Amino acid sequence: MKKLLLSLTVICGILNSYSQDYFPKNDGVNTTNSNYTVFKNATIHTTPDTEIKNGTLVIQKGKIVQVGNSISAPANSVIIDLKGKHIYASFIDPFTNFGIEKPKRKGGSPFSGNPQYQASREGYYWNDHIRPETNALTSFKYDAKKATEYVKEGFGVLNTHMPDGIVRGTGLLVALNNEGTEGDRLLSDRSSQFLSFSKSNKSKQIYPTSLMGAMALLRQVYHDADWYAGGNATNKDLSLEALNRNKNLPQIFEAGSRINGFRADKVGDQFKMQYILVGGGDEYARIDKVKATNAKYIIPLDFPEAYDVSDPFMANLVSLGDMRHWNQAPTNPSVLSKNGITFSLTTHKLKKIADLKGRIAKAIEYGLDKKIAIAALTTIPAQILGKSNLLGSIKKGSYANFLITKSELFSKDNIIYENWVQGRKNIVNDMNVTDINGNYELTVAGKTYDMSISGKPTKPKAEIKLGDTKLGSKINYKNDWVTITFTDTDTTKAKYTRIVSSIAGTPNFWSGKAILPNGAQTSFSVKKKPEKASEKKGKKSTDKKEKPEVLPVVYPNIAYGNSQVPKSESLLFKNATVWTNETDGVLTETDVLVKNGKISAIGKNLNDSNAKIIDATGKHLTSGIVDEHSHIAAAAINEAGHNSSAEVTIEDVVSPDDIDIYRNLAGGVTSIQILHGSANPIGGRSAIIKLKWGQSANNLIYPNSPKFIKFALGENVKQSNWQSFSRFPQSRMGVEQLYIDYFSRAKEYHKLKTSGKPYRKDTEMETLAEIINGQRYISCHSYVQSEINMLMKVAEKFNFKINTFTHILEGYKLADKMVAHGVGGSTFSDWWAYKYEVNDAIPYNAAIMHKQGVVTAINSDDGEMSRRLNQEAAKSVKYGGVSEEDALKFVTLNPAKLLHIDDKVGSIKIGKDADLVLWTDHPLSIYAKAEKTIIEGAVYFDLEKDKAMRKSIAAERNKLSTMLLKAKNSGLKTQPAKKKEKQHFECETLETIN
Repeated sequence: MKKLLLSLTVICGILNSYSQDYFPKNDGVNTTNSNYTVFKNATIHTTPDTEIKNGTLVIQKGKIVQVGNSISAPANSVIIDLKGKHIYASFIDPFTNFGIEKPKRKGGSPFSGNPQYQASREGYYWNDHIRPETNALTSFKYDAKKATEYVKEGFGVLNTHMPDGIVRGTGLLVALNNEGTEGDRLLSDRSSQFLSFSKSNKSKQIYPTSLMGAMALLRQVYHDADWYAGGNATNKDLSLEALNRNKNLPQIFEAGSRINGFRADKVGDQFKMQYILVGGGDEYARIDKVKATNAKYIIPLDFPEAYDVSDPFMANLVSLGDMRHWNQAPTNPSVLSKNGITFSLTTHKLKKIADLKGRIAKAIEYGLDKKIAIAALTTIPAQILGKSNLLGSIKKGSYANFLITKSELFSKDNIIYENWVQGRKNIVNDMNVTDINGNYELTVAGKTYDMSISGKPTKPKAEIKLGDTKLGSKINYKNDWVTITFTDTDTTKAKYTRIVSSIAGTPNFWSGKAILPNGAQTSFSVKKKPEKASEKKGKKSTDKKEKPEVLPVVYPNIAYGNSQVPKSESLLFKNATVWTNETDGVLTETDVLVKNGKISAIGKNLNDSNAKIIDATGKHLTSGIVDEHSHIAAAAINEAGHNSSAEVTIEDVVSPDDIDIYRNLAGGVTSIQILHGSANPIGGRSAIIKLKWGQSANNLIYPNSPKFIKFALGENVKQSNWQSFSRFPQSRMGVEQLYIDYFSRAKEYHKLKTSGKPYRKDTEMETLAEIINGQRYISCHSYVQSEINMLMKVAEKFNFKINTFTHILEGYKLADKMVAHGVGGSTFSDWWAYKYEVNDAIPYNAAIMHKQGVVTAINSDDGEMSRRLNQEAAKSVKYGGVSEEDALKFVTLNPAKLLHIDDKVGSIKIGKDADLVLWTDHPLSIYAKAEKTIIEGAVYFDLEKDKAMRKSIAAERNKLSTMLLKAKNSGLKTQPAKKKEKQHFECETLETIN
């Protein structure tokens, strides 16, 4: 009932703010204030780019009535002369949770005991983390104290929301009018819809557990909303109704980082939804990709504090990437502006609202234009929220939300005097206080002192010297009366002189009574010193700070990044030992020509005048290593919230800045399949990528990539080691039944889809139907013979084939059946006995499968071992007598065949991609190093360049450490140096999102 009454009050207020004369009044006479307030002789900045000199502003009933020159004041006006002062629109913050408390998360691991798999609400969406029906009004409580903090910093309006869930519902647009009612303050109770990749704290429903799961869920929500809007659903769903109702509102997505912004934009583009992205402050590092989103941004100003590197041992804990971000982050607003990206600023992530002024000053110091800064706090947030007609500028019909300032906004000496919100005055600093800042000559008891007064006019600071001796002093200034207390030159004794005077009317010369240390009274005088021309010039020069040095961005913007992304070159390798992986076998003293990213010619005595010559005498040239099973370069590996996660894709969470990409290039790896983990029988879809260090995530993924998905068998999928007992299946028999059930459902789904009848698009079923129809390949995590045999039989029952058994440590037991089925095996070289289900593993496994005719590969499943896959392949020469050429194929051509990319990579053949490795020695030798690793003709790793980069990195760290020490010594706040542990993913890694 209370919520209903509040809502009615709000609606009435929004409909007729300042005109509530229809309300009964029993406490006095009903009167209406129809007076005007007229501000004249001000410099009025109607927008950041336009101003009116000696202008007049007229307001009435909380709105601007007139603005311009030569305006006559109405008869019933209060006139305020603002000669020499400025008027600006009050600020707007489009992303806050003002007046709304974020729910607290329930404790405990989401995986232990009996995880919650089902939604806790009825009549809403099947996932508790989708909450578009949330209206922030139901949780809103106006916080006058917090509002005052915002008002002091220049804000008049805040956009607030419930910061909880993936789809968070609608927000409120609130005027910071402490004197008004909710009906006055609430400008909109459906200002925008908010979204994020974070789950709701109100529910422990386990799905999604990963970033890719959140993205998949969001996509499915949009599909379901379309289905529901078409009238096809048989059930009532308040969440989907709200989502459809909110779709025309501004959509504000809290991405929180540059790369998550790209991920959010990817989802939005799929559904023709242009999100307004709340950034992470690191957009400068990939500004071209940021611009390509075509999104408007809301940018926080939480520039990192300097690291305390005074201890050189602790300093080593701070990564070069973090040091660079400290140096470069203040340029972010400027870089956005210079690249034509529309952005608003926000106080989000600031520890204190009062920090805003300093952060903007820093952004301006690092290149942000003051007018752009003003626009980012006024006109642009108004535009983002669709309220430009009412907010963000000084024009007729807008709310009377404006600042009165001493001088131009963000100038060093500026002071905000007043912040008017909805026509109500908020005094920030009394503009009638006489500014007594300056240098003075103080004469008392026969002594003449030098006195300097500085600081805010209402809170000045005094510095008093007698000759070269600085004396302790304290000043109090109020109502034009000055009281100053200062110490004696003899610091061993507590002796004080006190003076008091009124400066009313004579701020440059004042006198009065002084009380000396012995208690005697005498007179004193203070005379302001004229400012000399040389002093003015000197002051101007000292006011100009030394321009901060900003290091250039590299790609990626961490250690070993490139100043420019490598480009394809024409290369001619001369006199190499060439391992072709084709019928030509190994060719000695052979040349290979690379042009336009392809292998152009193979032979002896080749020439090309435009090609860069690489002397490969005594060296070995092979195709790039292909890792069929990797977990590097991803922000998530397992979506463990369901027993099937076929709806998720690793392509959503490719991390192009992972240092393991560079490390793998140093080991000759050029292509990998990033597989989903083994948390469920049916995992997520794969990403097949080339390790193009410095490129964006999309540029790493193979064009027209073959479609793969991860399945899993064994201990992990039945949660043997999770201490979780509520999810089906809990046995190996149950795993088989789950497969049969899902494929049966997928078959029925496809039948309905192709019938022409209406159907609900289900991303999970779409993926499984692709498997049945031979459009998607399975790479299955496997160990035990019986389960491997089982899955082949399930596949044959539904008329498709398993593509690859990965791990397959008991493959030697049923290699003949694998050949008959047509499945390949990607295994470890010599891993065994690390858990119960691998007790029967042997190092001869790869050789036995190979000799039986199975397409056999050696994979890593490990970010460290993948750097030495050439050595892993060599073990099959020892264990099983595999030929050297065939052993090398285990990590080149064979995994390429398993991934259906052997038409592009895996061998040195004319027309194939020039993905090559030049080795210093025999490629299977433990002494061999990758001298050059080349992808499509571009050199992504070079051994000599790597040596030079190590020196350059050391020099850059030293330079940045010096800057950090200088920042600390100048009095700036610091944060402790601490190491950020890199998470290494593997099949069993269970990550969770907040």
